[in-house]
Amino acid sequence: MTEPGAPQSGDAPSRVVEIERKYDVDTRTPLPQWSDLPGVTAVSEGEVRELDARYLDTDDAALSRAGVALRRRTGGPDAGWHIKGPREGDGRVEMGWPLGDDDRVPDAVTSTLAQWTTAPLSPLARIENTRTAYLLTGDSGVIAEFVDDQVRATDLRQDIRREWREWEFELGPAAPADAAGRAALFDAVESAVAAAGGREAASGSKLARALGF
Repeated sequence: MTEPGAPQSGDAPSRVVEIERKYDVDTRTPLPQWSDLPGVTAVSEGEVRELDARYLDTDDAALSRAGVALRRRTGGPDAGWHIKGPREGDGRVEMGWPLGDDDRVPDAVTSTLAQWTTAPLSPLARIENTRTAYLLTGDSGVIAEFVDDQVRATDLRQDIRREWREWEFELGPAAPADAAGRAALFDAVESAVAAAGGREAASGSKLARALGF
């Protein structure tokens, strides 16, 4: 979910653990039907968000090699500076800071990055994304956020542009807390996605796909 990870004021970052699944889809693939998902009683109207993310890394890709991504993103409820840490189990910690007055990396972000690298950073990729977001809710609140992404990405070091469409399904605060409940939910998600014509994502992240991985 984006709201819990929205950047806060001051140097202390927001922190959220993302547990999500990604799927590749074709341009005309219809949206999934969520009626059989356990606990889901309603699906919101789609909210369109125009996102623009600029990714940075060292010349020798120290962050990428450590499984870390640094971006400055505008648009959407969590606009700001984000560090996505290495994957831990089924999730990934994302830290967020406010945008600031210019596009210089804030000192608080640089200090956090120091555990992986202190080398100079330079532009790596730009990812523009027209996102339509849907909230899937149950009796206790938001179970998940489903997003339909139309992505335009540029590998800034190779000057290569790529476009694709993908879906993300990210657990929300009212998602099952136990492993069995989450497994049952994701099993139902997989069935709904497959029925619509979606398939498991070939790339682990938008950044990796933007860079041709």
